[in-house]
Parts: sequence; C-alpha cells; structure tokens
Amino acid sequence: MDFSDSEIERYARHLVLPEIGEDGQAKLRSARVLVIGAGGLGAPLLMYLAAAGVGTLGLIDDDVVDLSNLQRQVIHGTGDVGRAKVESAAAAIGRINPEVTVEAHPARLTAQTALQLIESYNLVADGSDNFATRYLVNDACVLAGRTLVSAAIMRFDGQLSTFKPHVGEELPCYRCLFGDQPPRDPKMSCADVGVLGALPGTLGALQATEAVKELLGIGRSMAGRLLLYDALEASFREVRVKRDPVCRVCGPQADIVDLKPETYAPSQAAAE
Repeated sequence: MDFSDSEIERYARHLVLPEIGEDGQAKLRSARVLVIGAGGLGAPLLMYLAAAGVGTLGLIDDDVVDLSNLQRQVIHGTGDVGRAKVESAAAAIGRINPEVTVEAHPARLTAQTALQLIESYNLVADGSDNFATRYLVNDACVLAGRTLVSAAIMRFDGQLSTFKPHVGEELPCYRCLFGDQPPRDPKMSCADVGVLGALPGTLGALQATEAVKELLGIGRSMAGRLLLYDALEASFREVRVKRDPVCRVCGPQADIVDLKPETYAPSQAAAE
C-alpha cells in the first residue's frame, strides 16, 4: 500500500519501528475501531488513535458537552459546551488528522443496535462509565467475535484489560471477570464520588496503546490480565484472569445467545 509524502512524514516515527513499519501502518490505515463514549476515557483514546493513523473511527455517544466535563474530557473545549459530544470530538479529530474518517453515531447504544453496529468494526474500545453499557458491549463483542479493549476509572483508581474469548478457549470475557451485572447504584458514578482530572488521560492512553497492539498483533496482549492503577500511590498491579467455565455468554453452556433489552438495566449515566 503506497503512502503519500505527507503520510510518510506524519507517521515517520512509526515507520522506523521494526514492529510497525509500512505494513503495520497500512494495517492501521485500513482498520475500523468503534469507541464507546466521547468522555474522559474516550477523549485521549480517540486523539491517540487518530494521531496513530487508524483509518476509520466510529464514535457513539448521545450526550452533549457540559462545563463540568472539561476538567477531564480534553477532546472538548469551552466553546463546545452545549454541542453534541460526537460532533465536538469529530471536529477535534479532524484537526489532529484529517486523513481519518469519523463515523459519528449520536445515540445511546442499545440492545437493539449494539450487535449490528459492533459487527461493522474490527475492534471495540469501551469508555463508558456504567455497568449496563459495559455488559452490553461485552456481550455484543462476544457474539460478534470482536476484540474488546476495556477501561474504567473512578476517584483515583483505574483498571484496564482486553477481552477476546473468540481467539482462545482459555481467554475470558468481561463477565468471566465480574460475574453477573450488579444492581444499579446511583451513588457509584463519577458525578457522585469524583474523579481526578488527569486519571482518564492515563488510562485512555494505555487503552489506545493496547488497541494499536491488538490491531497490529504485536507485543503481549492484556487478554487474561487485569491491570489496576492507583494514582495516589503511583502504583500498578496485575491480576491474572481465567475463563469462567459457567460464563453466561462465552461458556460452553451459555444462555445469552442474543441481546435482549431486559438483560441490561437502564442507566442514565453519561460516558466519563
């Protein structure tokens, strides 16, 4: 695949890496990645994926930019307050890398739309902040056979993992790690307990790194491992995660074989 002079200059630091080179950069250019949420995690994730040259970025979010978002959601600016997040994020991506195609979906992901949408992308990166969406995204990715790079943040803590049970029988999905969806707790959102503004930048950048690694097939995957970050202690801890033999969606006797709305409790939380 030929590169223009501007692409060669833009991606020069990738092209000299033996692990990437021209073939790897071509893979990134042809890749399609769906990002769930244009909030705190989605902001650095989208910016770094765009800068890296991922050819098509899908973005789904039904929220608008609020002044309280700007403490951490760095893809938006003060002038974007009141604007749809997907529009604001798409404009920022265009400024970073106009060669990237943005497919904006100004809607909330639902059980009726998730599978069809996710099937049209190579990889999914989840930046949502509520369990209903996380479980829906996981189940849709398992059913569609798509790799999921997932991160979560709250207060001063973050976590990161990759889920791709379709690649190996021993690899877990999100449900293997966390079990059934917990009851909704309205006091367990960033709006209620707070979040350090720079924290999603740390986790979102790590999430972008893992997404690029998965697209290129390089390095050691986070699949089967959960990375825990404590910002106050400036420490990382890793936990090994195994496939749950009775998992409801990726186990041998799975009973979640399609996406039913009643399986996923509604949530009013926006992407953080």
